[in-house]
Formats: sequence, C-alpha cells, structure tokens
Amino acid sequence: MKSLTVATRGGSLAIAQSEHVIATLQEIHPGLEIRIKEITTTGDKDRRTALWTLKETGFFTSQVEDALTAHEADFAVHSFKDLPTAQRDGLTIGAVFDRNFVEDCLVSASPVESIDQLPADAKIGTSSIRRAAQLKHLRADLVPTPIRGNVHTRLRKLETGEFDAILLARAGLQRLGLAEKISFIFDPAVFIPAPAQGALGIQTRADDDETNEIIAAIDDANARITTAAERKILTTMKCGCHAPVGAYAEIAGGDIQIRAFISEVDGKNFISRELTGPTEDAENLAEKIAQEILDAGGKEILESLEK
Repeated sequence: MKSLTVATRGGSLAIAQSEHVIATLQEIHPGLEIRIKEITTTGDKDRRTALWTLKETGFFTSQVEDALTAHEADFAVHSFKDLPTAQRDGLTIGAVFDRNFVEDCLVSASPVESIDQLPADAKIGTSSIRRAAQLKHLRADLVPTPIRGNVHTRLRKLETGEFDAILLARAGLQRLGLAEKISFIFDPAVFIPAPAQGALGIQTRADDDETNEIIAAIDDANARITTAAERKILTTMKCGCHAPVGAYAEIAGGDIQIRAFISEVDGKNFISRELTGPTEDAENLAEKIAQEILDAGGKEILESLEK
C-alpha cells in the first residue's frame, strides 16, 4: 500500500486531530504509512488580530491547501468550521470525520454550572463574534473580550486572572484530553454552534483516486449531510465563517432539524429560525431557513457589519 503525507497546522490540537485520523485509517488499512507535514498558517503567525475583525477567509487553512495543491501532501486535516465554503479548485472533501462534540463550552475561573451563575459584568474570553453575540443576547452585562492563542495558552490566560471565564469548542478540549477543565456545556439547540463545528474535514485532490478511496473509508454520512446543510446557510447568506451566524443540524430518524441565527454584535437584534423536514431535502431546507433569516432583517445586519 502507498505511503501518504498529511498536511496539518502545527500545534497540539491540530497534531492530535491528525494523529486520530491516522490511527483510524491505519486500523482500516493495515500497513498504511502516513507521515505528518506541519504547516504554519497566517493564523498561526498572527496571534494578535481579533478573529471577528477579519474580512478574508482561509486564515487557518490557505497555506495547508497550498501544500495539497503543490503535491507536497496527499491529504489535509482541517477543523471543518475553519474551511471557507468556496472549495479550492482541484480539491474536495474526501471525508467528514469524528463529529462527536458539536457544542460550545465554558471554562470558568470559579465553579459555575450555568451562564446565570457567572458574576455580574464577567469578562469572557472568546475569539468568536458568534459566541460573543450569543453571550450578550443571553446576558447583556457580560463582557466578551477577544482572546487569541491555542487552547493551552487560553487556559493559562484564564488561570492568571486575565478573564473570569473563556468560551471554547468542546471538541478541542475533548481531543486534547482536557475535558475535566469544562465548567459546563451549552445546549447546541440554544447556544448555536458554528457551521460544521466539531467535525474534521479531510481534504484531498479531486483527481487522486487512490487516496480518495483510502480516505472515503472514514467518511461519516450523517455528519456530511449535517455539515453540508449548515455550510449551505453560510453560502446562501453570503457571509464568512467569522460572521455572527450559527447553524446546527441534527438527524433523527428520517428527518433533519436545522436551527440557525444571525445577530448584531450586541445581541439585541437576534434573529433565529428552525425547520424540520426529510433528510434528503437538507440543503433545500437550509437554503429556505437562510432566506427567511435574511428577509427578517438578517440582510441589514450583514450590511451593517460591512461598514
């Protein structure tokens, strides 16, 4: 069997995710050799810019995709939520993998079991305008504050008193073996995640049939459907992954339920919708819910963010 190279960002979480993919592939394909090629992205170099001020996409993925298109790697492992919805020419998503934890979670300096128990005017570290808007919508007194760095760096900033709490994706803490740090986990039906949050997107070259056959063995069909529906909301609304937009789809039986929202940054003008229908109509339902949000005032919110 051929030897493969996987491109990934450096850093403990990205490496842990790639190692998980490698281990799973090697269970299915004994004898398969895979080496890791670490790539430094723009987002890794720039640790100061608040992510919610970004206009461009691919902050954490473009250089990894470059390695793939240059044939320096055979496939790439991404946090799927970071990948732009516009697919790079010649590349494809060979598998959607390991979407076990979609939720956001809170890590607090003092014991709390819900957002209501946070102290008044608590300073909450987050790199996401989506999380910040939902925090303000739930509790207007909270103070979302930009935070950058990897998971360990953010935890250290919390421990040294820079923040009262920090908001993170549950999946990252789980994959790093840090789940015990979590104070509480948000219900994703209430505190809506980013589109494709928690999933790993395994990217390949579309014309590499041999690698695509190997990678396809770990594709999760349901996760592919739910993430495609969630990302369809972004493309329909014509907004990037750094907009104050969330989407969460879940399959139950033969139906899919899709929830989505857009909000002004202060959380006051908060527009949410949900729809349920046959799973085979997932992307049509997503397009419909996105259009409903735009028509209800979402278009004006997006226009105001562009100014």
